[in-house]
Amino acid sequence: MSQPRGPLLFKDIDIAGLRTLATYQTGGGYRAVKDVMLGEGKKSPADVIEIVKASGLRGRGGAGFPAGLKWSFVPKDSPKARYLVCNADESEPGTFKDRELMEKNPHLLIESMILAGYAIGAHTGYIYLRGEFEYVQRIVDAALAEARAAGFVGKDVAGSGYEFQLYTHLGAGAYICGEETALLSSLEGFRGQPRLKPPFPAVEGLYACPTVVNNVETLMNVPFILANGAAAYRQWGTEKSAGTKIISVSGPVKRPGNYEVPLGMPLRAIIDEVCGGMRDGLKVKAVIPGGSSVPPLPASLLDTPFDYEAMGAAGTMLGSAGCIVIDDQTCMVDSLWNLIRFYQHESCGKCTPCREGTYWLKEVLERLEHGRGRKGDIDLLDDVAGNILGKSFCALGDAAAMPVQGFLKHFRAEFEYHVEHGRCMVNRRRAEIAAKFPETVSA
Repeated sequence: MSQPRGPLLFKDIDIAGLRTLATYQTGGGYRAVKDVMLGEGKKSPADVIEIVKASGLRGRGGAGFPAGLKWSFVPKDSPKARYLVCNADESEPGTFKDRELMEKNPHLLIESMILAGYAIGAHTGYIYLRGEFEYVQRIVDAALAEARAAGFVGKDVAGSGYEFQLYTHLGAGAYICGEETALLSSLEGFRGQPRLKPPFPAVEGLYACPTVVNNVETLMNVPFILANGAAAYRQWGTEKSAGTKIISVSGPVKRPGNYEVPLGMPLRAIIDEVCGGMRDGLKVKAVIPGGSSVPPLPASLLDTPFDYEAMGAAGTMLGSAGCIVIDDQTCMVDSLWNLIRFYQHESCGKCTPCREGTYWLKEVLERLEHGRGRKGDIDLLDDVAGNILGKSFCALGDAAAMPVQGFLKHFRAEFEYHVEHGRCMVNRRRAEIAAKFPETVSA
């Protein structure tokens, strides 16, 4: 029996030909555009914003900020042009949901942007894709050509009189461009570095004009909400964490991949029921629930509900829902060293806490992992992380510091073992598992 993909965005994701306009419209595609702009129940931009607010839809890119509220921040009396930008940069390690959504259902993203653009009064939109997604750009561009030919994108959307032009833009492949202001700088042709906030993009964003930046998954929920109402969307999830969430599960589970689950499902159920449990001979040691930039949860907290509030109360974040499952064969010092090397490499270098702090985190962890740990190294890691957290120009510094603090909080004994013995605590366990289940140990 195949595992269901999900109740909403993934419900029909694997239907053959879904990339094409004809197949997409067969399933009701672009109906929400016509209903909102032309139907008997025609809605004003303000109506659309209020419905999205009532749905409880929160940003699915990591921050979890209410989408409708974000749209309402666009000034109503500004004489400047307004822009809508889709953040399809998806560079967070452990996260691969947006890629599949765009690969298999590009017209849903296009319809979503038309509706969101209408709500904020934007007549131009951009889909900013990660540099490695050139093949995805070709898929989206092909769908855009169909949508233009059919009159859904252009000077007169579906005969409504509303103009909306939409373009794709390929970045150069930089993690920092997932941060919305760095993305806007890159889109303008400048180096992808974050900007000081305030002013926030809703007031002064792309070309110093009011701009809304939303994640792919966030936008793709909008057509369902407008077609079926806020209450229909709230049938899933919790009161404060409404709807469904696509989770990208990686690690030694039997069925890794993308799944759509109601917010509030316990982590244990995601691993055991949705993903079929761990591979034979392995046990869960920890789960990084929201992509590599959030603190891990130990196995003792697997019953934590997967929603924004519960994850926060447990000392971590839902983030982008890139669930990285770590097994009992894995050394946590080595895992953290791997993560920090990424953040040190991807730091844009604009601010000292992040530029220098990530370098020293990497140096100390490399020392520990290679048997050269010093007595004060663990406290030094904690101190450096504390001097980065909340003091860097953008959230990349926090993304490096929070995992360090979380790893030390829950797995300090492994770090101490490295200092005392100059090697991994899990070596013996790894050898035992390898002897009994050789197929579980990669070359």
